[in-house]
Amino acid sequence: MSVLAKAAYFWRSAASGLRHAPFIHFVAVTTIAIAIFSAGLAQATGRMVEALIGSLGGEVQVTVYLSPELDEEGAAVLRERMVALSGGKAYLVPPRAALERLATELGDLGEALAQLPENPLPPSLELEVPPERRTPGALKILAQQLRALPGVTGVDYGEEAVERLSAISKALRYGGWVAFAVVLIATVVIVSATLQLAIYARRGEIEIQKLVGATDRFVKAPFLIEGFLQGLLGAGVALAGLVAFERFAGPGLASLFSFLVGPGGMVPLLEPRIALELLAAGCALGLGGSFIAVGRFLRV
Repeated sequence: MSVLAKAAYFWRSAASGLRHAPFIHFVAVTTIAIAIFSAGLAQATGRMVEALIGSLGGEVQVTVYLSPELDEEGAAVLRERMVALSGGKAYLVPPRAALERLATELGDLGEALAQLPENPLPPSLELEVPPERRTPGALKILAQQLRALPGVTGVDYGEEAVERLSAISKALRYGGWVAFAVVLIATVVIVSATLQLAIYARRGEIEIQKLVGATDRFVKAPFLIEGFLQGLLGAGVALAGLVAFERFAGPGLASLFSFLVGPGGMVPLLEPRIALELLAAGCALGLGGSFIAVGRFLRV
């Protein structure tokens, strides 16, 4: 039998298997579709969280409080040293400007600041840190270096908030991987179990093939193709579900979370690259389940 004839036979046999046991394969396709749909939602959520963390991280600002005795020339020299240390940008905030900003932020309560006998705020330098140095460890080291400079009385960068934000990001990332592993294992187990039922239903055909001299690979190939088709169908259903979800539920979610991500901050569920990845993942799940099924059932 030629290679093309074998390939045609394998695909016909796989298609016949799907037709003869529709319910069994429906369960497998539905399981894969749920897994891929969940993976697509989780991936979009993770990208949205990363974007949110990036936007919040962009607001990380180091405030360096200077000694009141420091003159403008000394503050300028200190500013240059801070820029060299951090690789970012620094802006001098005089005490009067800092007091006016505080009064604006307090609103109606800011009028009480006008009754103060003198300005209690020291001069300060606001330092914008580059993105690569916004991690908790890098910011802590930078703060220690800045505190060691002469003329610096204090450094504030919201240490607790930065560390908490980083911890949330790590927890979401690790939790996503654990959840993905659990769903992956459960999907492969269910798919392999359903395919074992399909193989059992065709045990008579398999015995005849072995009796006439069919090789191991010849017997297994149609079932592997069945698993591939299951994965392909399941991924297709999942992609259609993601498109429908984004179309009908996306606008409502965008308005609900606009206060966090902004009016245009919602991450699209499907991009061409992500759609191809999910499609490949579905085919891999189907193939993996079928490979396990034929390996456990067909002791050939």
